Amino acid sequence: MSFRGVATRSQPAPRKQAAPRTGASRPQGQQGKPRAHAPDYLALTAVLVLSVIGLIAVYSSSYALGDAEFGDPNYFVKRQGMFMVGGILLMLAVMRFDYHFLRRLSPLFMLAALVGLALVLVPGLGVTQNGAQSWIALGPLPPLQPSEFAKLAVLIYLAAWLAAKGDILHDVALGVVPFVGMVGVVAALIILQPDIGTTVMIAAITGTLFFVAGARLFHVAVLVATALFTLVVLILAGGYRMDRITAFLDAESDPTGVGFHAIQLLVAFGSGGFTGLGLGVSRQKFFYVPGSHTDGVLAILGEELGYIGASVVMALFLLLLVRIFVIARRSDHVFGSLIAMGIFAWIAFQMIINVGGVLRLMPLTGIPLPFVSYGGTSLLALYAAMGVLLGVSRYAAIGATEEPAEVHGAVPVRPGSPEHAARANGRGASGPRRASTPGGVR
Repeated sequence: MSFRGVATRSQPAPRKQAAPRTGASRPQGQQGKPRAHAPDYLALTAVLVLSVIGLIAVYSSSYALGDAEFGDPNYFVKRQGMFMVGGILLMLAVMRFDYHFLRRLSPLFMLAALVGLALVLVPGLGVTQNGAQSWIALGPLPPLQPSEFAKLAVLIYLAAWLAAKGDILHDVALGVVPFVGMVGVVAALIILQPDIGTTVMIAAITGTLFFVAGARLFHVAVLVATALFTLVVLILAGGYRMDRITAFLDAESDPTGVGFHAIQLLVAFGSGGFTGLGLGVSRQKFFYVPGSHTDGVLAILGEELGYIGASVVMALFLLLLVRIFVIARRSDHVFGSLIAMGIFAWIAFQMIINVGGVLRLMPLTGIPLPFVSYGGTSLLALYAAMGVLLGVSRYAAIGATEEPAEVHGAVPVRPGSPEHAARANGRGASGPRRASTPGGVR
């Protein structure tokens, strides 16, 4: 496996390539085009099991709140079930779609994301919840949060853009500046709501894509430093953000005020011990843990199911992330690999930030636990992203063993793929064809 540090421009293969000389294989359709096969069932299973655990956890953690606020103990679980079923159907539908066509549609996705983010700022259209004007009301339907769908739209657009850049990505004027401009516009619209948690997620996803696509480490380091500086400025400028920093560093100084949330989360999680108090037996969900069904759901799970239950949830996330990485490595195209790595970053960072907040390893952000926390738009966006990922897996190489892919940056270029064929015949991201070198695909 070799690390080149750049991502190649997609090129059509000049002639039919031999199949990899190992156990891995890629089904071929007419004219040598990849033919879809079954999706990655392990990834699909992990998502479905996490969803069922989430539905149970939402009911257990929210029935007291639902009865107190809406007179219906099942208020939150019914809505969660509705979005879960709708999201799973959406995932299965998107999975059947040939993901290669998303490259052509990516500009439309980006435009729709920008329009949605702008509309929430229009008085009368945007709905304010929890201090952020991040939702749009659609008549009798529950409010939708465009910034959640913007994660997926930006991810697909940048995956297509980066896959086409090649060596140009190293150029500051043609690679770095346009990337920063595109991400900056999206981040600015979300900051205006204001929603710092989602802004951090957008930065983490796009930054990961920029890195794995083969950007220079110096450019990545500068962008990370700039993002951290901006985050510090935003924290210092907002009173409630400083309260979260105070709760993280010294919650005990104000246990009934700014530190209440952080302390009660730890009390809930620690009360469960090794085996937990029993499903439905949590005491902290009775109005001690704010957001017990949203960003605090892991604390209630830990209280009721203990260390064992929490470990099962973490093991499912680990399985899902491993399978996403495998899909990225076996993808038939750099575009597919970048999509998979973007979704990997999305789920991984969101899980780490949520768990870190619950365990007081980092400040609370309000970011939900993927597939487990209560949420409407966030669930639909995650299921749509998983549908795209499973679509990528349907065109990936299959087999227990396979020839190691050559890697450009951290994005694999598989033997037999168009990118590998272009490199084997002496073509880079741009420029004239050169003589092929020994060891190329024959």
